[in-house]
Amino acid sequence: MRRVLLLSFLACALFGAPVNRGLMAAVEVSMNKRVEALVPGEQFLLLGHTHGVYLEGFGCVFTTRVNLAEGPAPGPFLKTLPEPVKAALRKKKIERLPLLKSAMRDMLVSASVVMDPVPASERMVLSVSLAYWPHEDSSGLPTQIVMQAPRKTLMGFLMSGADKVALEQQIQVREY
Repeated sequence: MRRVLLLSFLACALFGAPVNRGLMAAVEVSMNKRVEALVPGEQFLLLGHTHGVYLEGFGCVFTTRVNLAEGPAPGPFLKTLPEPVKAALRKKKIERLPLLKSAMRDMLVSASVVMDPVPASERMVLSVSLAYWPHEDSSGLPTQIVMQAPRKTLMGFLMSGADKVALEQQIQVREY
């Protein structure tokens, strides 16, 4: 019986994923707080908590869903929104996009520090889906932003103290 337990323990230790759930949860909570604090006095509407997964041989992938700005919505007493209200909401979201992208870069760097067991050759990925209501004009705005970079690149940025422009050049950004 002792041998079976010992062998089971060794097998789990040798073949288990290098990243434990506790580390993933810490990064998830940190990312949630970072998004919620982006605009002091007015929280972004975090529509879903961040979820992370470690894919052995690839790296860590974190996803979340955000509404960049709250605004009025049509209802029983307001069938359609006036155009100036729609335009103001769109303007607010456009103004906040650069802030969100900057925060995403910072979150990737921070996650690379916490996720120390992830091999340096693997990637760190952050995907943020942006929510829009049917009454909004979302033309030309992304519905999803995906940023990714090798962990060693993110760690190198942190260690060398390079400027943000250098970091931006190293992170692959896709908008859909």
